[in-house]
Amino acid sequence: MDQVTSHVLMIRPSSFGFNSETAENNTFQTMPRVDEIAGITQKAKEEFDDFVDVLRKEGVDVTVVDDSSSPQKPDAVFPNNWISFHRDGTVITYPMYSSLRRNERRDDIIDELNTKFQIGNRLHLEYFESAERYLEGTGSLVLDRANQVAYASISDRTHQELVEEWCSKMNYIPHTFHAMSNGKPIYHTNVMMAIASQVAVVCLECLPDENERRALKESLAEHHAVVKITEEQVNSFTGNMLALKNRNGEELMVMSTRALSSLTSQQKEMIEKYSRIISSPINTIEDVGGGSARCMIAEIFLQPK
Repeated sequence: MDQVTSHVLMIRPSSFGFNSETAENNTFQTMPRVDEIAGITQKAKEEFDDFVDVLRKEGVDVTVVDDSSSPQKPDAVFPNNWISFHRDGTVITYPMYSSLRRNERRDDIIDELNTKFQIGNRLHLEYFESAERYLEGTGSLVLDRANQVAYASISDRTHQELVEEWCSKMNYIPHTFHAMSNGKPIYHTNVMMAIASQVAVVCLECLPDENERRALKESLAEHHAVVKITEEQVNSFTGNMLALKNRNGEELMVMSTRALSSLTSQQKEMIEKYSRIISSPINTIEDVGGGSARCMIAEIFLQPK
């Protein structure tokens, strides 16, 4: 099973802004100044368009869907939290912590993709919202698809039992742990680790438990070269990178310009042994939304029609 794909879904924002509901446990969000609010959506759109242009010029097939204007969805630019697409044709929709974010789930987007890709099984997990149990897609789950291991940092948005249920349905092995940043549980696993075909990037120092830290390192090292990053780098969204491939099959490691600038020369050299780094500036989206490049991309592993 391939770890990377050349097809992705991205949602062009319509009402991007600060979400106070997600800020309850996302320590990476920054409240904008009053004089900045009016221009934030336009800045986010410009950053989004530039990012899409970078990916397309690198040979990635990007399906862009415009966010609907009503109801307003401040985090629609982060689709990987509400949907995932898998090689066997399965499409999964997820239970979301923020009530504002539940409006991001759109069947019309799935219908549009069904015209290009083969969709089989639909797995609906959103009903767990009534029990206040959440699992936010490939934000909560960092997937080693080739070896069918699902890594997950348990938090308000990543429920242990849902991780296990997801793995049971998708035939993955769960690997859960507890990670902290800025004195609080890390809200999404994908801010502190990423897995490519041959290299994994991880912040082991975010795991306070020594046994969990050792187990995570050993599990990743079984199949990957491991690049360790620091908690300070996590705060620069360095862990929020994603491996893709272009139409020629070349593997790319996609990240924000901020994340790239925080990498040391040695870290960059280790990553680029296996994946060529590409980046784009998305400072407004990072600061206000609390998510970065990986969050903006929903990988499509479905087979083309």
